[in-house]
Amino acid sequence: MEHIRTPKLENVRMFDKLTPRKSMVGTLYLSSTHTIFVENSEARKETWILHSLMSNVERLPTNPSGSPLIIRCKNFHVYRLLIPLEKDCVDVLASLARLSHPERYGELFCFSFNPNLDKELREKAWAFIDLKAEFIRMGIPRNLWHATAANHEHRLCDTYPSELYVPKSVSPAVIVGSAKFRSRGRLPVLSYYHRDSSASICRSSQPLSGFSARSSDDEQMLQAIMKSNPVSEFMYVVDTRPKLNAMANRAAGKGYENEDHYTHIKLQFIGIENIHVMRNSQQKLIDVGDLVAPTMSDFLWGLENSGWLKHIKAVLDAGVFIAKAVAEDGVSVLVHCSDGWDRTAQACSVASVLLDSYYRTIKGLMVLIEKDWVSFGHKFSHRYAHLDGDPKEVSPVMDQFLECVWQLMQQFPCAFEFNERFLIQLHTHIFSCQYGNFIGNCQKERRDLKLQERTHSLWPHLWENRAEYTNPLYRTDHSQTQGVLKPLTTAYCFKFWKGMYGCAEKSVTSQSPADCLNAVREESQQLEEELSTHQERIVELKEKTSGERKETKKLSERARRPIPNECELGSPLDYFTTPRSEKHTPPFTLPLELAAQPKSGDPDDLSTCSDFESGVADLSSHSSSAGDDAKDPD
Repeated sequence: MEHIRTPKLENVRMFDKLTPRKSMVGTLYLSSTHTIFVENSEARKETWILHSLMSNVERLPTNPSGSPLIIRCKNFHVYRLLIPLEKDCVDVLASLARLSHPERYGELFCFSFNPNLDKELREKAWAFIDLKAEFIRMGIPRNLWHATAANHEHRLCDTYPSELYVPKSVSPAVIVGSAKFRSRGRLPVLSYYHRDSSASICRSSQPLSGFSARSSDDEQMLQAIMKSNPVSEFMYVVDTRPKLNAMANRAAGKGYENEDHYTHIKLQFIGIENIHVMRNSQQKLIDVGDLVAPTMSDFLWGLENSGWLKHIKAVLDAGVFIAKAVAEDGVSVLVHCSDGWDRTAQACSVASVLLDSYYRTIKGLMVLIEKDWVSFGHKFSHRYAHLDGDPKEVSPVMDQFLECVWQLMQQFPCAFEFNERFLIQLHTHIFSCQYGNFIGNCQKERRDLKLQERTHSLWPHLWENRAEYTNPLYRTDHSQTQGVLKPLTTAYCFKFWKGMYGCAEKSVTSQSPADCLNAVREESQQLEEELSTHQERIVELKEKTSGERKETKKLSERARRPIPNECELGSPLDYFTTPRSEKHTPPFTLPLELAAQPKSGDPDDLSTCSDFESGVADLSSHSSSAGDDAKDPD
């Protein structure tokens, strides 16, 4: 609160981007975590802007109406304010500049966010995702792979999880030697096992090969990974960098695997650009969205000039190559980039989504993010500017993964249990710092911050609200749901993600296709419930009718028995078809449906009789006799 110069301002205007002349007058409040705008209208509509979501705050030149202030957020929302006095605008700018860029972890929203959960529920929430159970689910053969304790207390690699899966045949000395030959100690370890083909996806950082260096331990490690797949005699090493970048790193003593030394590998370069290229590309894309009323030419030129979709294609191509190698060719793959926490995470997770239908469910995607991103040391705090730091460390790495998943959803609309809203919610919480899942850069750092004791987990919150994130087209028995996805990656298959980058359009009242489908689904469920009720009623009526038929049959049998006066009719039909002069009062009482029949009409006309197939009389087609005019026709 000490950073707030002006906690409350009256007569502030908030403008709509699509209709700049339209504005709402209200009161602006500044709290330690949110900026809140409350309209002066009867509705008192509130707009809450989380400080940790703000990417930058800009003050425009003062005009006769006041001082304009633009707040741009990391989830691509933009808020335009007009503050009457310049001095107040300067104070708000200074306050937001400090509040939106905390300098210490303790200032983040997650450490003050309190959803009123006791200690037991908090611990249970953090146990919602169990990575040990996930590796068991993969069906890893125990005779080929095992969990090593070599990284206990992060002694081997401080950015890796404490439990690592490696080939069972490698010795502890080989594990240590391989770690020493890899950048930042990030040795090759298991990320995903494909039980159908026995092939695996492993991940690491680049080797410290330089121009001629080699390591027998690292070569043995890759040999063991290859032999853990009994189907193939070689393995792929996928370097996700452009080859020129990898060659440039050799001058710094790093580089890539030499196929002369690793005789059982095939080296494949993919060509995903580095974090600096991606950051600039996304900024150009955002600049296109900032245009007030772009022409078609402006929009298409800006989209092409950004190169954003080209980079999305490169990431998706990497995943497609790995998935094809594992599923179709039965070849194990080792994936790395420079340090193994950006492009490596993208490629491994996209390939996993293509290979395994479990990762295309709501909980499965949570598990995948926890495994390949959180536990394997993706630098969330640096990449998404949780703290005030080096802007060159910021890059939309996770944004690109989520967009790859969205692009796949466009090609396979029935294959994913979750909808677009789920991806956007994930994106927002990566930046919001409301929950502790994405705070810090590695598992060790999160342990030192005691996040599980001091913050709350996002996953149970999303799971409890999964009805909002369910794809209405998803079917577990659909052909798209099972098996490996094989997307097209030609240029015309990629789309602009309007739901993510066209946030200003959301101010227009519209309903997305997913919302329409959800409404149709709810209506269908109601109709199905009504249909079920009617079917139950029909069964009851059939049972009742069947009982009446049996009763009628008994009466008919009794009527056919010979009696002394021979005046008893043989059946209800005989009663209606016998001439009036020959009719006698039967010695038994007819059922209500038959006794209520009128005495007028053609006795030979069967339409005046009962519906003999149902056994229920159709009373509505007959008129009452004169003596029954006053009676209830029913």
